[in-house]
Amino acid sequence: MRETKTIEFKERVTNSFLKTVSAFSNYDGGDIIFGIDDEGRITGIVDVKQACLDIENKINDSITPQPDYTLEVQNQERTIKLAVKPGLQKPYLYKSKAYKRNDTATIEVDTLELSRLILDGKNSRFEELPCRDQHLTFEILRQKLQDRVEIESFNQDTLKILNLYSNATGYSNAAGILADKNPFPGIDMVKFGENISVIQKRATFEHFSALAVYDKALELFRDYYQYEEILGADRKMVEKIPEAAFREAIANALIHRAWDVAAQIKVSMFDDRIEIISPGGLPPGITKDEYLSGKISVLRNRDLANVFYRLGYVEIFATGILRIKQLYGESLIQPNFEVTENTITVVLPVFERKLDLTEDERTIYQHLSKTVLKSMSDILPDVGFGKSKTSQLLKALAEKGVVEITGRGRGTRYVRK
Repeated sequence: MRETKTIEFKERVTNSFLKTVSAFSNYDGGDIIFGIDDEGRITGIVDVKQACLDIENKINDSITPQPDYTLEVQNQERTIKLAVKPGLQKPYLYKSKAYKRNDTATIEVDTLELSRLILDGKNSRFEELPCRDQHLTFEILRQKLQDRVEIESFNQDTLKILNLYSNATGYSNAAGILADKNPFPGIDMVKFGENISVIQKRATFEHFSALAVYDKALELFRDYYQYEEILGADRKMVEKIPEAAFREAIANALIHRAWDVAAQIKVSMFDDRIEIISPGGLPPGITKDEYLSGKISVLRNRDLANVFYRLGYVEIFATGILRIKQLYGESLIQPNFEVTENTITVVLPVFERKLDLTEDERTIYQHLSKTVLKSMSDILPDVGFGKSKTSQLLKALAEKGVVEITGRGRGTRYVRK
């Protein structure tokens, strides 16, 4: 056995477990098992009955508000399992401090995270708080609603229906994010050349409506990943990366990001892919596996998502990742999704139709670049094959016309055609 983010071992009952009770209550819950040392070896508790009383007393005397937990004695091993459930009355404090789990460690939350816990305990969100600037205009939102939803009039009642304004608190932060001018961050887009040291273009879209930010990002995307192909008398628009996938990724980055973090959404554009990095990890209530499967969605910014949904920019019921994957169904290189505690990254590769390759050939092909010449020593650590097999596969790919081989001997290099 080993410790995880939701399992902690304690050899004895001391006050140190109380920080973890706070952490489990504030977030996803977890188990603390007494009678097991840090290495996962069972040592047992001498007086199990007294230990249970000590655990209960320590929790009741030290954690506020009272957390939801159960105690289970496992007599054969003489261990005690303390199961702590996620709480509704956040934050749960130990000695006036709130804690969270960071992998297998328990650490104190920072000021920003504490503010989020307080809001979560009130079933509220940052976007629902009153906006500091109450002198807002909404010409962009008005025009979008009239064009896409065909509303006849736009006024303060419209904003009330969208939960962007109330008589008691005025405009919300969600309203500010959608306002014509605002103090909120936006999107920083960079087009790189042959490597990250070569910047061909950089554009930052911020301090105006998220709807206009979305449009600006789409315009720049089209400049680099779409072109017209003339076939006889006809013109055909060619998409190097599916526009629908980029639309979905950017819209989701805007509505699911953490808006209380003063950081831009980063869009890095390369010849063979786009990387979209959104500030803020997953919201509470959803796991990484649930997010990646696309089977469940938890909205961090409900009112903002509602506006994007009404305008037809997104599907609100957990279809974003599934739609992107479907758009790449016939592509050799698939999109990639990475989740960390503080970011979500979506990587959209240039669309390449599936080739008649073996599974091993496909493995080699996926680790090659269209722009960077790679040596054998560059390729071997990634593919998991020996040098002889990798060389044979590269020659087979060259014979199929999908890989180009340049140079000789130690100077031999490989690149995708």
